[in-house]
Amino acid sequence: MTNSPTNFDPAIGLDEASQKVHQLLYSSLLRIDENLRVVPDLATSLEWPDPSTYVVTIPDGVRFHDGRALTVKDVAFTFRRFLDPAFVSGRKGAYRSLTAVDILDDHRVAFRLAEPSASFPVNLVMGLVPEGTGAEAARQPIGSGPYKLASFIPDESTTLTPFAEYHRGAPRNAGLVLRVIPDETMRGLELRKGSIDMVVNDLSPDIVAGLRKSAGVQVVTALGTDYAYMGFNLRDPMLQDRRLRQAIGYAVDTTAIVDHLRQGLAATAVGIVPPMSWAHNGNAFRFTRNLDKARALLDEAGYPDPDGAGPQPRLTLSLKTSTAEAYRLQAAVIQQQLSEAGIALELRSYEFATLFADVIRGNVQLYTLQWVGVTDPDMLRRVFHSSQVPPAGFNRGYYKNPEADRLIDAATGTLAEADRGALYGQVQEIIANDAPYISLWYKTNVVVAQSHLTGITLSPTAEFTFLQFVAPRSQ
Repeated sequence: MTNSPTNFDPAIGLDEASQKVHQLLYSSLLRIDENLRVVPDLATSLEWPDPSTYVVTIPDGVRFHDGRALTVKDVAFTFRRFLDPAFVSGRKGAYRSLTAVDILDDHRVAFRLAEPSASFPVNLVMGLVPEGTGAEAARQPIGSGPYKLASFIPDESTTLTPFAEYHRGAPRNAGLVLRVIPDETMRGLELRKGSIDMVVNDLSPDIVAGLRKSAGVQVVTALGTDYAYMGFNLRDPMLQDRRLRQAIGYAVDTTAIVDHLRQGLAATAVGIVPPMSWAHNGNAFRFTRNLDKARALLDEAGYPDPDGAGPQPRLTLSLKTSTAEAYRLQAAVIQQQLSEAGIALELRSYEFATLFADVIRGNVQLYTLQWVGVTDPDMLRRVFHSSQVPPAGFNRGYYKNPEADRLIDAATGTLAEADRGALYGQVQEIIANDAPYISLWYKTNVVVAQSHLTGITLSPTAEFTFLQFVAPRSQ
């Protein structure tokens, strides 16, 4: 891994490393399947007796690592923490609509909402903790997942041992050591030497390409949900013109970026809803490179070519990106591609924290970022609804379209999946044509591992849960 977990409490640890470890330490009521639907996991059923109530049923026989039986009291405690004003968690915002968690009987718990929300169940994908859990869980977690914490050395390693009484059966291996190796070149070298067994999603495409040629190493891939895009600040007078945004879309060659910069470890993107999602609209408009269309749109928008085939640009814009090499290279490629349409792009690279702060403040024209782990189509609301501009939500480009708002609102209050999917499909078409984002690519998840290991599979969100099934071929 690139870094250590920061907090073993699943309600508090928000960084990626912590969340990966949570998946191994804890059981969850629900899980996200390969089509990004929220389905029962530990729970045996999920029902909604009315539009503002969800009821989960849990089985007997589930135990925590300390031997205690997992009961409805533990389920209620896990989620009532988010209703406690004194409880500090970055996740609390996701539970704003939750008004009560009621125990109905020995097996059923009801979640009461202030208003109907078809997207609420994704918030039940959360590690369950024992009743009474407090601050000690940050370093001494007690879950009911396939592994127990054996030791933790910050910035060095997290060691997990199998939980023999795990309700789905003990893991196939004798345990896991999650080593911290910050430098990706060193991670690649350790794989070559055989001193580590695998790396999940923490190697650049170039290093993966090199490792494919190494004897004794296997590469396993699957399309992921991470979504790379170029965003616009729609408060900028120039970028309020949809024709200019579309011209930029036609000038970008995403296929070249995927084939060469990403070494094929990505797929060209249509929009923020991933292609494996039940709600994905594969027929929504997508840009393909067409410099003639780009130039025609620039003419329409009032940016004629000042010198014909000469070197002068039609206009100049600025693009902010990360200092990470892969993203600086990507920005340079986009700069070259846009120049061929007559758009000069000034590149400015920043450490991520500075870049992110500028995006939130609107101190940008164009920028490149990624959405990581997109699973629910409700992201369309959080990113593109006009009510979700900062600090309320993630509409950092200040996009506004009343028809998109209306359709998103209707989808949020609709429980039937088919009806919800149709509404989200229309939203995706509107957004694709308005081009508040230029979609670049969906990341391909990749595991590089020693070839003697079996049981390696990847979910769209690259969860670590598969590690419980990994074992040497001889076993």
